[in-house]
Amino acid sequence: MRKSLLGLAVALTFAPTLLWAAAHTETSTYALDPTHTFVSFEIGHFGTSTNRGRFDKKEGSVQMNRVAKTGKLEVTVDTTSINTGTPAFDKHLQGPDLFDTAKYPTIKFVSDKFTFDGDKVAEIVGNLTLMGKTQTVTLKANQFNCYQSPMLKREVCGGDFETTIDRTAFGMNYGVDWGFPKNVRLIVQAEGVKQ
Repeated sequence: MRKSLLGLAVALTFAPTLLWAAAHTETSTYALDPTHTFVSFEIGHFGTSTNRGRFDKKEGSVQMNRVAKTGKLEVTVDTTSINTGTPAFDKHLQGPDLFDTAKYPTIKFVSDKFTFDGDKVAEIVGNLTLMGKTQTVTLKANQFNCYQSPMLKREVCGGDFETTIDRTAFGMNYGVDWGFPKNVRLIVQAEGVKQ
């Protein structure tokens, strides 16, 4: 009887710790928050200014386990939602010379290779599909954090990421003969809400 009571006391003492550990070692799913997630691009303009734009419509989800240091990500961007602030430029970017949105209405990024620094994501390596071609790219985190949202009453994780791609690797060659650069800088600000 005494051994049974002692065993029960030990179990009750450690139960909260074990429950906490179990809760923090499981993989969580986060839905991208469209109001805090944007994919932007920058490309030089004849060595003078920099052309910038972003895609306003995107969706996706992230699965992440900060204890096991694993993650999966899938994001789809609507190329017809390109926004430079200049409608005529948007129309040209959507045309067959560049993004050819009638033929390729989406850009997709899929990854299952997350690198962590402590419990923070440092980089994500995945496959970027643009204009029907897929290349491996690495998104490097400039910052990453998780917080308890006072408005949503849920955990939110996210950060600022960037990479540079050679657009000609995807078949986007417009303007290269005139001196437009091949390299395009992609900036991704992303926040995911725990589901």
